[in-house]
Amino acid sequence: MEKTYPHGNDAVKWVSTDWLAQHIGDKDLMIVDTQPDVHDYFRRHVPGSTYMNEGLLRVPLNGMPTCYIPDEAMQMILRRVGIRAEVPTVVYSGSGGFKCGGDGLEQTMLAYSLIRFGHQNVYILDGGMDKWMAERKPVSQDFPTIRQSDFTVDVHGEYLLTYNEFKRIKDDEDVMVLDVRPARFYEGQGPWTKPGHIPGAVNLPWMDLMDHKNKRLLKPDDEINEMLRKLDIAPDKTLITSCGTGREATNVFLLLRFYLGFPNVRIYEGSFTEWVALDNPTVVGSQPHETATDTIQQAARRA
Repeated sequence: MEKTYPHGNDAVKWVSTDWLAQHIGDKDLMIVDTQPDVHDYFRRHVPGSTYMNEGLLRVPLNGMPTCYIPDEAMQMILRRVGIRAEVPTVVYSGSGGFKCGGDGLEQTMLAYSLIRFGHQNVYILDGGMDKWMAERKPVSQDFPTIRQSDFTVDVHGEYLLTYNEFKRIKDDEDVMVLDVRPARFYEGQGPWTKPGHIPGAVNLPWMDLMDHKNKRLLKPDDEINEMLRKLDIAPDKTLITSCGTGREATNVFLLLRFYLGFPNVRIYEGSFTEWVALDNPTVVGSQPHETATDTIQQAARRA
């Protein structure tokens, strides 16, 4: 069955390229381009869109490399970009033709960050700039005239979990932790100091939910629902999305909470980077918990 747009609920909805083309001239609509390099924006962008790079969102804190900038800094940036909490704001990205550096997560990272800090009405362009271009919709090289806003940061703590909160509830019977990194990192060694995953976490690679040719385009609903069914991911559970640094987790958090409307979804922003930095145990292999075979193999490696 074909989707109708806007699709979603509460603060985040998905819109189609056709929907955006029909509404591109609306005075009460803002469009934000978050392509991976500003030169991609220079070359072509959706008419009327302004540019904001997601790299502005995070800086180190006490050495931890991927923490959100202070609230007052975020407020200053969003005001300068012209973001207004009540004005519908379409966010999109692309594969990045200038340096080909886009991975598909720029638009969900920015969309999550906007609602985290108090935006009330964010739209995600399903398919992003790549679908827009494939359909030969209009592009521009002009820069819009933007008036600075009076955006006031209002952090929505109900979307996220701190380290202490996560550690306290992660093993509760009605809680399910979803590690959305690629299987090779979930099962084995990635760039972190420890291999594997947080004990108990189930692997749901975020890329499996997206079109294999366009990582900004969601797969059909029936395929998404079938993947969730196989992993016993259901709306009656508290679902916690996690990844490497909290960025990949934004994709699945937004999908579950706003696209599908699951009521109890949180994001562990510190994710695996914080978990291992604080010297917590990990599990190697394809299963959420360590098996007897895993224990024997690890003992053999230490011998």
